[in-house]
Amino acid sequence: MEKYSQYRDRASGIAPFLPVPTISAGIYYPFHLFLFFIRLPLLLAAILTYFLFLQWLPIGSLGKKASLWLILGVPGIWWIDLQVDGVKKGSLAQQHRSRVPQPQSIIACSSTSPIDALYLAVIFDPIFTASYPSTRLVQPITLFQAALNAFSRPRSYPPTCARLVDLETLVRRHPNRVIAVFPECTTTNGRGILSLSQSLLTAPRTSKIFPINLRYTPPDITTPVPASYSKFLWNLTSQPTHCIRVRIAESLQNTSRPPTKDTKYSESVHDDTASSSDTLLGSEDAEGMNSAEKIVLIKVAEALARLGRVKRVGLGVEDKIRFVNAWSRRRR
Repeated sequence: MEKYSQYRDRASGIAPFLPVPTISAGIYYPFHLFLFFIRLPLLLAAILTYFLFLQWLPIGSLGKKASLWLILGVPGIWWIDLQVDGVKKGSLAQQHRSRVPQPQSIIACSSTSPIDALYLAVIFDPIFTASYPSTRLVQPITLFQAALNAFSRPRSYPPTCARLVDLETLVRRHPNRVIAVFPECTTTNGRGILSLSQSLLTAPRTSKIFPINLRYTPPDITTPVPASYSKFLWNLTSQPTHCIRVRIAESLQNTSRPPTKDTKYSESVHDDTASSSDTLLGSEDAEGMNSAEKIVLIKVAEALARLGRVKRVGLGVEDKIRFVNAWSRRRR
């Protein structure tokens, strides 16, 4: 992998875009192959049944969550190691509800795998969004789109047909829901935290921002390389079990926004949405954050790095785009 050394963080040497190698099954390969052929049809059937039929039926929140748990359970994702900052293990139910995301809260989640979106949907049922480094606005998306984005090529700019909105408006439109943001804008292998999008800076000051980091054991079900469907399905369904390590930090607030309502973003949105061509940030604007805004993003990034026991890296979406282009040329 020396030819990809330019895509390592210069300070730490971390390579967040390289796929995690799969440990050889050795003499247990026939057993892994058996699990793959048994689980794959069941997993595909569960996914198609939910996204084509069940999500549109009036089965209630409990029915939808049970269906999503089934999708997670079929490939052996049975163990969830949950820990919340400031809460002792086993005592979460006794703590105040403010320790975990509630309606009108914003989740700033690490992005490593399509399982990220499924787990968040099961636990918090949030409104999912896509962030881009070229704009402070976000694109509301579905759970299926959020999961599929983990296999997609990174984008610096939103699609031309995308309807964008700021987080303050999104919170106001959905007061009974949690908002989920993936501020890194693309997936990594979980070994570093990329530079964050400025989309979090449009969050209202009154909303709590909860950094959440998800890590997987084994770690080979991450998808830092686009279109790695076959490798992901093999690693997911051939292993006996998987564990998700969930860490939730103490809530933060967007202190860069004034206490009173700031209409800087909402006034630029017509009917709560705007076309992507009208909301893009120039290169000077993208770098022109004030000190208060920089502090907010630094706090979120540091919390994500601490939760994941990794380091922040000086790489971003543009670096991954170049990495993907180099990786694709190598694979041809």
